[in-house]
Amino acid sequence: MKTIIMAGGKGTRLSSISKNTPKPMVLVNGKPILEWQIDNLRKCGLTDITIVVGYLSKVIQDYFGDGSKFGVNINYFVEEHPLGTAGSLFKLGLNNEFILMCGDLITNVDFDKFVDFHRNNNALATLMTHPNNHPFDSSIVVTEILQPQEIGEIPYDSHRVINWIGCNEKRSYYKNKVNSGIEIISPLLLNSIINVNEVVDLDKDILKPNVSTGKIFSYNTYEYIKDAGIVDRLKEAENDFKTNKVYLRNSRNKQKAFFLDRDGVINKHVGYLTNPNQLEIIKGVPEAIKLINESEYLAIILTNQPVIARGDCSWEELIKIHNKLETELGEYGVFIDGLYVCPHHPDKGFIGERSEYKFDCECRKPKNGMLLKAAEDFNIDISQSIMIGDSEIDIKCGETSGCKKNILIKKNAEYSLLEVVKNIKG
Repeated sequence: MKTIIMAGGKGTRLSSISKNTPKPMVLVNGKPILEWQIDNLRKCGLTDITIVVGYLSKVIQDYFGDGSKFGVNINYFVEEHPLGTAGSLFKLGLNNEFILMCGDLITNVDFDKFVDFHRNNNALATLMTHPNNHPFDSSIVVTEILQPQEIGEIPYDSHRVINWIGCNEKRSYYKNKVNSGIEIISPLLLNSIINVNEVVDLDKDILKPNVSTGKIFSYNTYEYIKDAGIVDRLKEAENDFKTNKVYLRNSRNKQKAFFLDRDGVINKHVGYLTNPNQLEIIKGVPEAIKLINESEYLAIILTNQPVIARGDCSWEELIKIHNKLETELGEYGVFIDGLYVCPHHPDKGFIGERSEYKFDCECRKPKNGMLLKAAEDFNIDISQSIMIGDSEIDIKCGETSGCKKNILIKKNAEYSLLEVVKNIKG
């Protein structure tokens, strides 16, 4: 599959350190951003590369040449004047699906899985999405949550994109699912655009208008993707190389995780939390999750939510609660990598209860069904991971699963999660 890298921008946000250097050629850990991308592509067998260049194009062409010394084949398309984020695509004669990447991303992802996902869904376009630490200035991708088809099942994400919220658009609570700047696009999608202008915006002119087709999908990943287009994120990437996080976060490698209970660990315990207004993040939690985000660990929430079985809360309301949680964490510049829910409860006799969720399941803690599912989804080494909870059922779940450490914290204790994470990292 061909890869097209958009590397023609001026990089004004990096002008303080790159006045005479195109943004994709700024050095990170001793190599240009663009070279790290090409290394990642080559390791996945993606060696047919076209680089769209414009500003200081000769710097890029002189460095990479035909790509042979980097183990790839590189062609160039030179924009004599800016064509937007997608104008060049209509001039390249593209007849087959292709990967499209922004030139200011540092990546270490398994592109094979991405391509397989795209083809399995027969998509017109697949967006690689991820949670990040600046969702407020990013485009949020909203995907379809399907209601259970069988009694007792839980809603699941179809990965089909149903809405696209730009960074300047009004938004309420949302799941932190950000368009990373990596897509797979079918030429059929380009052919569907009528009256093409010379300057084309990928999001506004191509992707958003085609959401209604139901053929735009989101491939959400925890792998390493860093927009290095501003100085602060460039520094973050430098540090991630020093800590080996860039290498470790590839999904082919075993991951380590903090498994976190929700009520009493992340948010204040209020009994049965049934609406977003009751959610209040415990003081110190954002700082704790920031430390996790910066480390080699993933942040995974595992929560028993019998409010579904009891009939106290609908699935729609629970999703809003969790969207509020992700939104408020995003405002602090932090994120969770995954969230797993058990809706079941074995005891019967409550007014309004939902009998289909009233059984002795394998996912309700202290059983470890949620933890094992998270470990499968994220390729987690449980023996190197840590369970943190505010009750003995959390600790038993971690012990049964074989977690390295299982830590009980006091209910409603301010800074408790922060103190635990600091001690572990220290």
